[in-house]
Amino acid sequence: MMANKPQTHNVMSTREIDEEHGALFAQQEQLPKLPVPDLESTLQKYVESLKPVLSESEYKHSAHVVAEFGQSAQAQELQRRLKARAAEPGRASWLEEWWNDLSYMGYRDPVIPFVSYHYSYNDDPRCTRATQRAAKLISGAIAFRARVVDGSLEPDTTRTSALCSHSYNYMFNACRIPAEPSDKFRTVAYHGNETIVVVRNSRFFEFSFVRNNVVLSAAEIEQTLEQIVQTADAADAVAVGVLTTDHRDTWTRNRRMLLDAGNASVLQAIEAAAFVVCMEPDMPQTREELSHVIWHASGRNRWFDKPCQFVVTDSARAGFCGEHSMIDGTPTLRLADFAVAHSLALPDGPVPRGFNPAFNELRFQTPPTVVRAVAQAQSRFDVNVAAQHVCVLNFAAFGKDKIKKLGCSPDAFVQMVIQLASTRHHGRARPTYEASMTRSFLHGRTETCRSVSSDSVAWCTSMDDPSADTGRRIKLLRTALATHSRLTREAVNGHGVDRHLLGLRMLVAPTEPMPAIFTDPAYTYSSHWFVSTSQMSSEHLCSYGWSAVTPRGYGIAYNIRENSLIIHVACVRNEHGLNSDRFAQCLEAAAHDIASLIDVKKVSEY
Repeated sequence: MMANKPQTHNVMSTREIDEEHGALFAQQEQLPKLPVPDLESTLQKYVESLKPVLSESEYKHSAHVVAEFGQSAQAQELQRRLKARAAEPGRASWLEEWWNDLSYMGYRDPVIPFVSYHYSYNDDPRCTRATQRAAKLISGAIAFRARVVDGSLEPDTTRTSALCSHSYNYMFNACRIPAEPSDKFRTVAYHGNETIVVVRNSRFFEFSFVRNNVVLSAAEIEQTLEQIVQTADAADAVAVGVLTTDHRDTWTRNRRMLLDAGNASVLQAIEAAAFVVCMEPDMPQTREELSHVIWHASGRNRWFDKPCQFVVTDSARAGFCGEHSMIDGTPTLRLADFAVAHSLALPDGPVPRGFNPAFNELRFQTPPTVVRAVAQAQSRFDVNVAAQHVCVLNFAAFGKDKIKKLGCSPDAFVQMVIQLASTRHHGRARPTYEASMTRSFLHGRTETCRSVSSDSVAWCTSMDDPSADTGRRIKLLRTALATHSRLTREAVNGHGVDRHLLGLRMLVAPTEPMPAIFTDPAYTYSSHWFVSTSQMSSEHLCSYGWSAVTPRGYGIAYNIRENSLIIHVACVRNEHGLNSDRFAQCLEAAAHDIASLIDVKKVSEY
């Protein structure tokens, strides 16, 4: 246990410090802090990242601006301030507070669809009833929670070291709380809050998964869910949960209105619950329909501020919806994989004789002011999600196994597929983001890998150049793959570009001039992510995804399975003419082209 546990900004907790213990947190004291990169190195990398996305004249101008900044006394002073901040006693990370606030807590657009993400699970042919599927997943999630609570869960690791487990504190019995100007995050004690909230037909129910100090079996949970669904379907209710889909300032005011209407105990029960289970009435057929249902559905049967929501449809299809503010995808994917594997291993057992399901309805008081607010939120939510255009590409020609046999890094390979598709779709290289995990550092989260490089552009150009032969294309691909792998390693090791530049910019005092590097149009353009990408790979997922981060761009979430690639493409239907179907077609064509190019020999043989 850390003697002086670093505090996390914006977190309200009633947990005891000693609840962070066991194998899960045993390596925390040994983790290094996120480094402050060398200034000259960062500026050089930044200039290199600009060249493939700017015109020659724009690049020359920006390179000059960066050079002047690097030689200035102000740059050295900002670097000194950042190093001093990183060295402050009790500060786990120089970045954490800024990043959490700028990207999540202070971000005011609705969390759905603009922040939250989802995992769609493979079907379980043994489960024909929604309550059966839900009960087995709940049983798995409870078992995973128990390992987090007692600390027996082994920490996530790389090949050589443990990763930071800090984000596991925000997985269970936790909730984002709307507030102005920046949201808060609340965690409560695990013990005494062994409850699950179930939402069905806009009605909220709560039950304890422990009775007489014994965890309920999957069969007992299923019987409880059956009675909850029957009760919920007997009468409608005001869809208060949809208020969580609204602009954060609006939701802040509406939450205050709910409190004033006498709903404090209901809100406390939802926010303190271990997690939420959403029993949706939908019967999705296609991959895209399933993604929409797991991600958001009608918005009426959710509490989107909860970090963990398990979603089950009436056709027994299932998935997970995650709130992103304090926890990234790798811990929740581990939870999802564990819950699915646990559910698949569970036999169907009988309900013990004499078992009587026990649950409580969490009844909201809904005066006319609340009813009006719900109706307005529903209307805004419907508009937002209707604009989300999704295509899920299931590329079955090859996956991780074949890519490795071809001598390629699977992630770098898929990133080159994305680059070729994006170049063809846009007619030029566009700034591209890949999330790179920095959890090898204390309280680390992510860094940007700027996926577009001069080498990736040279290779993409060769692929549509009739004068380039196969040998040249493969050599250029090999170089592009190596460059991308280097950029990824640098980002993972805390030596990317974007977080360092952010730290310098944040330390410019209000009375000081803003350095020209940050007012240069290239700074904004090169970090305007026309293509935002991230990988989460699991054999248990038939897709996972999230929205684009800009109205002018695409969100590309990809799952590299052993024998297939599943790529979720999302964009907003708007005046920019984006189309996820067309982008997915470009991805499929690019994957086939690369496969045909290197099918004869390994890339390493050229």
